[in-house]
Amino acid sequence: MKNITKNILEYTVIFEPAEEGGYTVNVPAIPGCRTQGDTFEEAVANVKDAIIGCLEVLKEEGLEIPQEEPETVIVKVSVSNPTLTA
Repeated sequence: MKNITKNILEYTVIFEPAEEGGYTVNVPAIPGCRTQGDTFEEAVANVKDAIIGCLEVLKEEGLEIPQEEPETVIVKVSVSNPTLTA
């Protein structure tokens, strides 16, 4: 059987507004893979570079390249604010 490798990898990326402006960015599937950007566009470009860098380090160290499960679902849920309940 032929070994098929994906040429393009996709990762879920979380962008959060930073207190000082811009965005901080986290890649949950790749522990420690984080970056930031002064604008959303810069943060997108920076996280792509960060992912590539993290994957290159993993490859150099002979570690497995993380692949995200296609079933990953990200949603927001609402809960009651405990500071506002009696």
